[in-house]
Amino acid sequence: MEVAFLDKRLEKLYEKVKKGTRLSKEDGLLLFETDDLVSVGIVADFVRRKKHGKKAFYVYNQHINYTNICKNRCLFCAYAVDKGDPASYSWNMEDIEKRLMDRIDEPVKELHIVGGLNPDQDFSYFTNLLKTVKKIRPKASIKAFTSVEIDYLSRLSGLSVSETVAILKDAGLDMMPGGGAEVLSDRVREKLFPKKMGAARWLAIMEEVHMAGLTSNATMLYGHIETIEERVEHLMALRELQDRTGGFSAFIPLAFHSKNTKLHHIPPTTAFDDLKMVAVSRLMLDNFDHIKAYWVMIGEKLAQVALAYGADDLDGTIIEERITHTAGAKSAKGLTREEMEDMIKGAGFVPVERDSFYNNVHGGLPPQSKG
Repeated sequence: MEVAFLDKRLEKLYEKVKKGTRLSKEDGLLLFETDDLVSVGIVADFVRRKKHGKKAFYVYNQHINYTNICKNRCLFCAYAVDKGDPASYSWNMEDIEKRLMDRIDEPVKELHIVGGLNPDQDFSYFTNLLKTVKKIRPKASIKAFTSVEIDYLSRLSGLSVSETVAILKDAGLDMMPGGGAEVLSDRVREKLFPKKMGAARWLAIMEEVHMAGLTSNATMLYGHIETIEERVEHLMALRELQDRTGGFSAFIPLAFHSKNTKLHHIPPTTAFDDLKMVAVSRLMLDNFDHIKAYWVMIGEKLAQVALAYGADDLDGTIIEERITHTAGAKSAKGLTREEMEDMIKGAGFVPVERDSFYNNVHGGLPPQSKG
C-alpha cells in the first residue's frame, strides 16, 4: 500500500513496520511529534488490519466500584473521598448482591471490579466479594483489582504477592485490569500520586501476576503533566515486560479528565491527541494483540474513528461505570449490545462479541467477517 506522507520522515518508519522491524524510542518520539496524524493513522491501521482484519471486539460487561474511600488521594482522581465524607460509600455483600441481581437477566460476560483503598475493609472482604460475585454469576469472568490493590492486599494479608494472588484465584479471580500504572515515571509519581507505588513496583507486581497464570490489561493515563518522552518510555516498559511474560491481553490509553480534581486547570485532551495516542500505541506495542478505544473517556463518536487509527476493541457495554464519570465524562453510563454493534458497524467494521479472553461468545465469526 502506497502512502503519500506529508511528513517524509515517516517513510522510513513505514518501511520498518512493513518489514516487521521493531520501532525504537526515536521512532516513538517522531510519531508523537509529527503533525501528520492521518499518515500515522494509516500506518497504524495497516498493522491493525493485518492482525484483525475488519473485526472489532466488545464485551458485555458490568462495573462494580465497591468503595470510593481511598487513603491514597491521588491528585488526578475525582472519585476518591475520605472516610466520613458525605459522598463516601462502601458496599457490603448485600449491596453487591443487589447490584448483580438487578441485572441478572442481562447476558453479562465480565465483571470489572475495582475500588479505593479503604482501611476499614480487611482481606476477607475481598475474598468474600469474589466468592459472592462468582456464586451469582458463575459463568461470567471476574476481572478485578489493579496492581495497586494487589500490592495493598499483599500488605494487608501479610503474604507475598504470589501467595495473595493464589488465594484470590481460588476465590474466583480470573484476570486483572490494567489500572494503577498511570504514567510509569517516578517524576510524575512524586508530583501527582506520591502515596502510590512507583513504576518499578507496578511492573514487578504485573510480572508476578503473569507468572502466577493470570492475564491482565495494561493502561496509560495521558494528557496531564507527562512528557512525550515519558509516554514513549511507558510504552517501551510495557513492551519489554510483555516480551518476558506474554501476560498482557490488551492496552488501553486512558484520556485524563480533570473536572472535579485538583488538576482542574488542565484542559481536556484533544481528538488529535486521543487518536495519536491510539495509533502510536498500536505501532509501538508490536507484541500486544489488542488496543482498546475506551469510549467512556473519549466519547462514542471518537471511539468509532479510533477503530481506523489502530484500535480493534471498544471495551464493552460498561454498565454502571462511576470513576470516569465522577471526573466529568459526558459519555453514556452504559450502552446496550445493539448500541455497541451499531457503533462498530457505523464505522465500517464487523462487531464481534467476546468474553474476557477474546473468545467469540457466539462460537464463530459470521461468514462476511472472515478475512
